Amino acid sequence: MSFTMSSVQRAVVAIFGVCAALAAQAATPAADHPAVQRALAHLKGAAAAPAQVSAGDSFAARDLITDADGSTHVRFARQYKGLRVIGGDFVVHLAPNGQFRDVSVSLAQRIALDTKPAMNSRDASARALAAFPHRDGQVHSAQLVVYARDAAPQLAWDVLVKGVQANGTPSEAHLIIGAGGRVLDRWDDIHTADDIGTGKTLYAGDVALHDVFKPATGKYVLKDVTRGKHYLVDMRHTTSAEYTYKAKNNVWGNNAETDNETVAADAAYGQNMTWDYYLNIHGRNGIADDGRGARSRVHYSFNYDNAFWSDSCFCMTYGDGSFFNPLVSIDVAGHEMSHGVTSRTAGLIYSGESGGLNEGTSDIFGTMTEFYANNANDTPDWDIGEKLYNTPGSALRYMIQPSKDGASSDCWYNGVGNLDVHYSSGVANHFMYLLSEGTTNGVPSKTCVAGNTRVASGTGTVTGIGRTKAEKIWYRALTVYMTPTETFAKARLDTVKAAEDLYGVGSAEAIGVGAAWTAVNRP
Repeated sequence: MSFTMSSVQRAVVAIFGVCAALAAQAATPAADHPAVQRALAHLKGAAAAPAQVSAGDSFAARDLITDADGSTHVRFARQYKGLRVIGGDFVVHLAPNGQFRDVSVSLAQRIALDTKPAMNSRDASARALAAFPHRDGQVHSAQLVVYARDAAPQLAWDVLVKGVQANGTPSEAHLIIGAGGRVLDRWDDIHTADDIGTGKTLYAGDVALHDVFKPATGKYVLKDVTRGKHYLVDMRHTTSAEYTYKAKNNVWGNNAETDNETVAADAAYGQNMTWDYYLNIHGRNGIADDGRGARSRVHYSFNYDNAFWSDSCFCMTYGDGSFFNPLVSIDVAGHEMSHGVTSRTAGLIYSGESGGLNEGTSDIFGTMTEFYANNANDTPDWDIGEKLYNTPGSALRYMIQPSKDGASSDCWYNGVGNLDVHYSSGVANHFMYLLSEGTTNGVPSKTCVAGNTRVASGTGTVTGIGRTKAEKIWYRALTVYMTPTETFAKARLDTVKAAEDLYGVGSAEAIGVGAAWTAVNRP
């Protein structure tokens, strides 16, 4: 059948959704780390004005990147009079000798607020619960914050409501409640792989999988101690039960859905490829860059047409599908786990343009993971989730021309941030394809011209710089420059900076980044 956007597919698409030689990443740095202390000292001096420092501010280092030349980039979370500031994170950039260079910041003005709320937490929670769009909603917390995302800083409540979406996906929704009970913003924390055995997968053929032999029981456990002790559990079509995969032999699955272990082998392989991609291409040691593996949960619920990453359980969850085939393909695994990378680096808020960039980041790195795996049974391409269909040419999303899915945007335009984040992600996806591969006279990818909104109609030519360089540029921009309230305009600036860091000011790569953004109408 021909590919059309059914209501089922739109719902799933809307839930699917982050340079080793240059930089080395670390987990949360110690408060007394010399680079952190230098950055804090500059926040009392040269960095104070550009970072919009006010008298009530305090800072906690979240991440530290040290370049090969000794330059450091310290990412800070901001509090104001003890309250978390949404939209207040920033990165201080220091030269090898510790001198201040620059600040990456989204906050537009210093904060000056009375921190006594006009609304109490009980009323804010009631308002959030009333605005929660899913079923079985329960308030889990209400935190007084300063909300400074897209407007002047104001006092608000961040109310966490947990429940279940209509299709069975868990929801961990943050509703930001301002004065008078107005919902200022919302997003969800559910963002929609030693012995060597054999995984007989559904999509990737026969692959090597690490497992663990337990002499006491005479059984193998599907756990990879070489990749952070990642392991697999069978949810047995429930939404909470978890059973570790154990067997009397180390052959997992039979290349078909008739064996319960088959999709577990796919999930393990997808995790392994994602882990290896980030480690070998970007020098990142696991999703959180702390050497710790996540767990993957398969056979979630019954006929569940989705997969999702959850920060709260640090885990991946896969459904068996009904409209779709089981949702355990390589690019889906890479996509979802990359949400975990984004949450631990730029922290892109999951709404507006930053939400589109969050989803785009996962599409980008899911695709790059598929190219890294280079599996003959799942030929690398620029489509997302093509293995979930039995019809050739069908996919969840298309990076060469995002509008092909009937909902995603090829181009940036004023208002693209009002689209669902899975559709505004098309701008970043289109940019990455053009930057990597290029296009000639609009073939195979139409470029954007004046007046284009969702659908590109241009016949421009863009010269690609190759995937290898493009993926490193995006990763550096994500981990060094992007901030939670990132816009496409700032993403252009940040990717140019990243290209200049990697390849030099005025380099063909930096020029290519600008050209690719121009080709998607983000000047």
